[in-house]
Amino acid sequence: MAEHIDAMNLDANESAFFKRELEVIKAKSYDTKWAPNKALGLLPVDASAGPAATEITYRSYTRVGSAKMVSDYATDFPRVDVYGTETSIKPHDLGSAYGYSIQEIRRAQMTGFPLETRRADAARRAIEDKINSIAFSGDSATNLVGFLGCSGATEFTLTSGTAGYTWAVKTADEILADMNGMVYAVIEATNGVEIPDTMLLPLAQYNLIQTKRLGTYSDETVLSYFMRTNQHIKKIEWLNELKTASDTSGTRAIVFKNDADHLELILPIPFEQFEAEKKGLAYTIPCLARIAGVVFHYPLSICFVDGL
Repeated sequence: MAEHIDAMNLDANESAFFKRELEVIKAKSYDTKWAPNKALGLLPVDASAGPAATEITYRSYTRVGSAKMVSDYATDFPRVDVYGTETSIKPHDLGSAYGYSIQEIRRAQMTGFPLETRRADAARRAIEDKINSIAFSGDSATNLVGFLGCSGATEFTLTSGTAGYTWAVKTADEILADMNGMVYAVIEATNGVEIPDTMLLPLAQYNLIQTKRLGTYSDETVLSYFMRTNQHIKKIEWLNELKTASDTSGTRAIVFKNDADHLELILPIPFEQFEAEKKGLAYTIPCLARIAGVVFHYPLSICFVDGL
């Protein structure tokens, strides 16, 4: 259990000052946003398990059986049933810390300047970096699964254009054929049950379709035309992690249904800070998060496309 601030090392005014400063620092740190880490803003997050959960279990069900034509007085009605399966995952803790020496606290109190907040921001950023990494790439040491490691996803193979397979050498029409092809690959693989609404691209490919015009005399780009004509995709986003996400460390694009019914990042504790602990002539503030990776409820609703 964390120790409270020791008044034997800080006098009453210094102790009160330190407590007030920590309240401000914690609030500021908690509200800090880090744009490059996109997992928390992109993937549905489930924190419902709570901080004390040691195992999280998900159930899925399927029905079997069918109806048939029957006659009067029939007794051979076909029987249907429902079967369920369970999947369990274990959450794991992530930790970091920051701190201040007694002299730093006293100097700040004497001069009236607030304590440095960059350390608190750095501690939060360290945890968010790790959350982002696990959310996308998983963690082999704890067997946590990331979004890019989805097993059983739909796959789409790029078709060859007149000059090759990669988008850098393809025409606008050829790129559009690939973009529509990866969307309809999910729809066809699931017989229309799953319809993706989000497309993720490596940054270079996203920039390409954002600037590549349909023709020499056209003001419309591949991106604007696709968003105007494809009735399913509502959002296209770039993601740095896709630059080396394929099985051969090459580029990968992804289309998927982005809601909590299809996949979730399990994050029982997004971020929390504890009471300051005295260690020698300094105070340390531990920080904690708790994560269980990404759960896929319908893997076929996700489509991977490599080699862009």
